[in-house]
Amino acid sequence: MTKEQAQALAEEIGFSHNGIFDVRILRFRQEVRDMCRADKCNKYNRQWTCPPACGTLEEIREKAEEYDWGLLVQTTAYMEDQFDAETMMEAMEDQKDHFIDFLEKVREIEPEIDMLPMSSGGCSVSCPRCTYPNAPCRFPEKAYPSMEAYGLLVSDTCKKAGVEYYYGKDTITFSSCCLFHDAT
Repeated sequence: MTKEQAQALAEEIGFSHNGIFDVRILRFRQEVRDMCRADKCNKYNRQWTCPPACGTLEEIREKAEEYDWGLLVQTTAYMEDQFDAETMMEAMEDQKDHFIDFLEKVREIEPEIDMLPMSSGGCSVSCPRCTYPNAPCRFPEKAYPSMEAYGLLVSDTCKKAGVEYYYGKDTITFSSCCLFHDAT
């Protein structure tokens, strides 16, 4: 998959924005993992896609270093006001649906592709209860850790990809990314 193909596919699927970045710019930060450890979302140490189950920062860094470039994709929605929870939830679902669609289409184009997806927010699969830690994940091909679970500061990654993190008053934006190898 070339960078141009990935961006064209992202636009076709309906992401609001996208940007290419060099994997070498990624900084896997302990302070982001510490925010996960604070467990404000009640998922820390409870899901396969969250820390500590998703791997240590060193394991993640080593895995990411195998790739060459990444594509950051976003869904931005305009809210009636800052308390428009319905639009926030719809935008989050749109981002997750678009991201899964993107990954499926990439695999249709290149069935043997090796890529590293990082979703927006928590697990992209809606299991009634995660099997962690007692049994393997039911859907490992669809359950992706988030950028934050991997220790990435989303605003920093957006900047490096040449896209905004904040699009103005009464907007909400969700970001995901996927790492790829250079096309051969």
